[in-house]
Amino acid sequence: MANIGVVGAGSWGIALSVLLSNNGHSVSVWSALADEIDMLNEHREHKDKLPGVKLSEKISFTKDLSEAVAGKEVLVLAVPSPFIRSTAHQLKDVVKPGQIIVNVAKGIEENTLMTLSQIVEEEVPQAVVAVLSGPSHAEEVGRGIPTTIVVGARKKETAEFLQNVFMSDVFRVYISPDVLGIEVGAALKNVVALAAGVADGLGYGDNTKAALITRGIAEISRIGVAMGGKFETFMGLSGIGDLIVTCASMHSRNRRAGILIGQGHTMKEAMDEVKMVVEGVYSAKAAKGLADKYGVELPIIEQINLILFEDKPAADAVRDLMIRDKKVENALLPFEE
Repeated sequence: MANIGVVGAGSWGIALSVLLSNNGHSVSVWSALADEIDMLNEHREHKDKLPGVKLSEKISFTKDLSEAVAGKEVLVLAVPSPFIRSTAHQLKDVVKPGQIIVNVAKGIEENTLMTLSQIVEEEVPQAVVAVLSGPSHAEEVGRGIPTTIVVGARKKETAEFLQNVFMSDVFRVYISPDVLGIEVGAALKNVVALAAGVADGLGYGDNTKAALITRGIAEISRIGVAMGGKFETFMGLSGIGDLIVTCASMHSRNRRAGILIGQGHTMKEAMDEVKMVVEGVYSAKAAKGLADKYGVELPIIEQINLILFEDKPAADAVRDLMIRDKKVENALLPFEE
């Protein structure tokens, strides 16, 4: 069994803490919010973000980052994407060479266009960095509902070690060397989920949702491959798998925010209503920046940026997507001469 520190006590950090504790590991959870740690110690439940999921007395909670890190074989980095760099910067002075940091957040840094694992590697160069992603709502993982994810690491021995740490009879873990592809799929699916929510808010139906999912994964794989990710990754758990669940579920904060925007709320109003970090809003500008950098056409992501940041009416954005120039669905499939 492993000693594990979970850095971040939001819904995902807590759900993974429950999973890892149930797997028999020693788990310590840190939060930058002192009130959050007090609440978790007192109630053994995250009443705001994961109500109803009771936390074992075996899980410890601390306000001291050094205590959460010291002697741990694995650190699970579970803070929201906008806080990855600042948190990793704090970790730099307390992480020992060779400690494994598993990033479980999803996003792209707007000003640098770096993936989150790239940020962690830059800030904590002595660490071994891996990622965990896939169709996995915290609300379901915390309740032990069967879930399947993928762990990405450059070295197979790291991936296999983490596979053994996380895997259980309700949490199936696959492994992959395509860390970049996993992270691109994880980040950009949140932007497409915003679009799916907007369509729901406008009152559109299943046909529209299927179109957004199908063409959304085409956009994600297009930019991901241009960046160096593998096409096969986007057809897997961290690509189409995560996209389906995020576009379809009301657990998805991105979809919920999109619904509110489609109903006429502003981006800020929608984020305030959801009361959690809406990762897709932060990733949307970064996705547009990546499209410009790599010269890749991403029409859905372009329209979401116009809705979010230039107040374009959502219905107009959908119409503009529908009347774009005629296209071949797959340019690699030849017609007969």
